[in-house]
Amino acid sequence: MQAKPLAAALAALAAVLVIPPLVSSGSGEDAGSQVRGLRIMVPNSPGGGYDVTARTAAKAMEEGELARNVEVFNLPGAGGTVGLGRLVSERGNDKLVMSMGLGVVGSVHTNNSPSSLQDTTPIAKLLEEPDIVVVAKDSPYRTVADLVSAWKADPGNVPVGGGSSPGGPDHLAAMLFAKGAGLTPKSVNYVPFDGGGELLASVLGGKVAFGVSGVGESRDQIEAGELRVLGVTSGERMPGIDGPTLKESGVDVEFTNWRGIVAPPGISEVDQQRLIDLVTDLQNTPQWRDALVRNGWTKAFQTGDEFGEFLDAQNDQVADVLTELGL
Repeated sequence: MQAKPLAAALAALAAVLVIPPLVSSGSGEDAGSQVRGLRIMVPNSPGGGYDVTARTAAKAMEEGELARNVEVFNLPGAGGTVGLGRLVSERGNDKLVMSMGLGVVGSVHTNNSPSSLQDTTPIAKLLEEPDIVVVAKDSPYRTVADLVSAWKADPGNVPVGGGSSPGGPDHLAAMLFAKGAGLTPKSVNYVPFDGGGELLASVLGGKVAFGVSGVGESRDQIEAGELRVLGVTSGERMPGIDGPTLKESGVDVEFTNWRGIVAPPGISEVDQQRLIDLVTDLQNTPQWRDALVRNGWTKAFQTGDEFGEFLDAQNDQVADVLTELGL
């Protein structure tokens, strides 16, 4: 008479054992609220601003235990538009994001890219950063005034290098610098490089007279005494950088670059929010806060739709500036 109740009890126990728990045990995809397997594409060469930003963010995510197995890879070409095209083609891929910024906005116009940032899913604007004007330690130019004097006398023989293609931040900063100094932008001998790493090698090797780039890409060489800062494009002097603003040096120019993260089109709202949450949590890690100070970056955090509206406005503004400069 006890067999049926015993069998029923065993069956009920077996059912409990095979039904998966509603609460994660910590071995699943988002175990411990960590994002796993994220890939960050850098659309230019190693050593540039997008590359430094992506690798710094990835390291802070892992050390802050926000993500695991974050991979950063480079896909350079055409001022970032090769990478942009790849990102747009990865429709629905929530494991891929791209480090980007003002340079990609400009390159879309100057390279007649079939893809634009309006085709992507906006995640976040991370930071702002002024450009700096640098020369090699043995350069004859000691001040902005020295440089401007030689530049105006013979623009073609004073080449300026930038870590972005025409329309990118370094190019725009150099052209605005030239215009503020009294040169016509079309007279400037601008030499584009695919990222700050290639630019620095050319400045140090004397292939260009001076360079315009972000401070984060050249801080090590500045601290080592290999590069000398003539000026910064920000409205105020930068902490830790021994150089005046261009305005202090008599050139009425103020310019700020920015960088952010976008994802492929077609990802779900849930996946977009998961990525937004990840970069939001990143802001609170000591590793990221320290990196902002160390690299001279200014926190300029925007996410989702707000960042998307910013991208639209930047697209229109860059088009207007390129038209004004005759480019």
